Amino acid sequence: MSKATRTDTRPPAPHAADGHDLIRVHGARENNLKDVSIEIPKRRLTVFTGVSGSGKSSLVFDTIAAESQRLINETYSAFVQGFMPTLARPEVDVLDGLTTAISVDQQRMGGDPRSTVGTATDANAMLRILFSRLGEPHIGPPSAYSFNTASVRASGAITVERGDKKAVKATYERTGGMCTRCEGRGTVSDIDLTQLYDDSKSLSEGAFTIPGWKSDSQWTVQVYAQSGFVDPDKPIRDYTEKELRDFLHGAPVKVKVNGVNLTYEGLIPKIQKSFLSKDKEAMQPHIRAFVERAVTFTTCPECDGTRLSEGARNSRIGKVGIADACAMEIRDLAEWVRTLDEPSVAPLLTALRGTLDSFVEIGLGYLSLDRPAGTLSGGEAQRVKMIRHLGSSLTDVTYVFDEPTIGLHPHDIQRMNDLLLRLRDKGNTVLVVEHKPETIAIADHVVDLGPGAGTAGGTVCFEGTVAGLRASDTVTGRHLDDRAGLKESVRKPAGALEIRGATTHNLRGVDVDVPLGVLCVITGVAGSGKSSLIHGSVPAGADVVAVDQSPIKGSRRSNPATYTGLLDPVRKAFAKANGVKPALFSANSEGACPTCNGAGVVYTDLAMMAGVATPCEDCEGKRFQASVLEYCLGGRDISEVLAMPVAEAEEFFGAGEARTPAAHRILGRLADVGLGYLTLGQPLTTLSGGERQRLKLATRMADKGGVYVLDEPTTGLHLADVEQLLGLLDRLVDSGKSVIVVEHHQAVMAHADWIIDLGPGAGHDGGRIVFEGTPADLVAARSTLTGEHLAAYVGA
Repeated sequence: MSKATRTDTRPPAPHAADGHDLIRVHGARENNLKDVSIEIPKRRLTVFTGVSGSGKSSLVFDTIAAESQRLINETYSAFVQGFMPTLARPEVDVLDGLTTAISVDQQRMGGDPRSTVGTATDANAMLRILFSRLGEPHIGPPSAYSFNTASVRASGAITVERGDKKAVKATYERTGGMCTRCEGRGTVSDIDLTQLYDDSKSLSEGAFTIPGWKSDSQWTVQVYAQSGFVDPDKPIRDYTEKELRDFLHGAPVKVKVNGVNLTYEGLIPKIQKSFLSKDKEAMQPHIRAFVERAVTFTTCPECDGTRLSEGARNSRIGKVGIADACAMEIRDLAEWVRTLDEPSVAPLLTALRGTLDSFVEIGLGYLSLDRPAGTLSGGEAQRVKMIRHLGSSLTDVTYVFDEPTIGLHPHDIQRMNDLLLRLRDKGNTVLVVEHKPETIAIADHVVDLGPGAGTAGGTVCFEGTVAGLRASDTVTGRHLDDRAGLKESVRKPAGALEIRGATTHNLRGVDVDVPLGVLCVITGVAGSGKSSLIHGSVPAGADVVAVDQSPIKGSRRSNPATYTGLLDPVRKAFAKANGVKPALFSANSEGACPTCNGAGVVYTDLAMMAGVATPCEDCEGKRFQASVLEYCLGGRDISEVLAMPVAEAEEFFGAGEARTPAAHRILGRLADVGLGYLTLGQPLTTLSGGERQRLKLATRMADKGGVYVLDEPTTGLHLADVEQLLGLLDRLVDSGKSVIVVEHHQAVMAHADWIIDLGPGAGHDGGRIVFEGTPADLVAARSTLTGEHLAAYVGA
């Protein structure tokens, strides 16, 4: 290979293109940002820090990443843009030097039952092609191995409009791999009839055991008793085949009951319409408990949970079918793919190996491709989304990450840091929103926002190096080297929750006594079986309050005041003070501004251009009719109350004319979980993941349970707020509750009374108890990965 020799030894003049090495943001005002202006170096790792709610996500995701995406969309034709999501321009004066941004956020992956790890990462698509080429017996194209594709057969005449119209006979056939019984879901739902009625009794003896159906005078019961289809005095077990069919599956028909025309319908379709079509989360607790008892999801008996048709299950490469391949742990699947050597599919095997190796490299080798995507934790979902970018040849891309260390054991954080640095070293700009000091430490550039949260945040407190941040007097700088110490004395258990023979997911017949009346922390690397042990084995009864990371359901009309039930006592207090109806003080009811229907903004759809949301001119964004705003409580109208932060509202409703004990109690719980900065009327859709979990915790603290199960409550918490969370956990335990926390944060481990550590590894290398005891014993033994990292953390 020849190479040109350079004879000109003078240094080249700087090229104009090399001057664009900064992303400049001027005058950013998105959400709570206060005219923020910063310059971010390109091809470097920049970490954005600050307390929860200080404006990090508003700057990184809602301003920089959003504008990059909008500008990319504008490069397409108007026709194509019509099919794409419309994005509004962020509130910012100047955004200069942007590159293509790829956002990797914490949004849970689709909860659709047919979405799996394999379908979400294209690994399944490659496997299907592999089996369609090498599988024996050959059953068809890749679609024949897809559980999302049903087999279709059709024949008939079609009219071709070309010259003389004429009918042409045509047949169409497509081979799919979907199991016809479960339609590719792997499970079939069944209603447990024993939970609906007692078949030893007759209807007149009160056979129904459905909530609200016990009274003989209840209309629903009378429809069945007087329908004429069944004998109301005969025990249900003695019904004839026809009577039982009409009773359970009868089609809707009009019947006369006590002279009134009513509709009779079989019991099963009636239950499906009245209970199963509703959102379980919105049901009253006793109704939800009934639904969870009555509806059982069982493995599909036809495909044995593989979701696939018989042909797809029986086609194999060697001794392995596609269902077997998807059920393997990904690290084992990667080894199997390496054993295949077939020149005709060599490029496909190379791509598949690369994808599977990326799973292992990122610490997700313990997953299987058939794992439902909706069951992944927020941290796992984010890492699965990273996989498609790891082997990318693209450079000069801006990667935007939202707390990539969530759900990671301290042992795995180093691996994540290496991946972030690798992306940077390929010539990319990496922007990370993060709280963990281990990740902040590897930053080339740090931007600290604050000083507080909500209206008290939104300004840049520090820009510079990590050493400069440590020396600065910002909240993050002061707490960066915080280390919680081991407790001198631990509480004594007041009993134990016995778990015997736990085998959920990868657990290996685990026997353990979880102590009650203390703060018990469950630890272990990601995938070791922590959540399986607690959520799969602790009975979710009336005495257990579980607060997980599942998203809060709610529209932009929902806010902390409506979600926590705070608005009910507030509306009643306003109504009582002014002698009017409580419904007037609801923006979703009689008090709503008629122009914007209580939304506060008017939306204008501009087709493929971004829709415009303008504040309502009539109510000026206050959401209420002008007449409603004339009514005051303690000198404030309802819109002013909804604009208050929690801390101010707690003071307002705690004394004086506006004193409302019920509202004050709810506000106290919100302040306890560190949400004192949230405004009561802030839409739930604008809250971060950590804020949503703490909002759920504040709401569930009112429940009467004796055992609280928390899933990584430090998610999204700033270093300065972890101390407040530890105080809250202590108060819960001191009030007589038992608190079980699944957690990776060493400060929570150090503060525990008892630690149960699972491992030693993930997937089939985990699922065992490797340590039980106090944090001090764990540090002294240093026998597990958790023990080593905790010892290093506390400086032992």
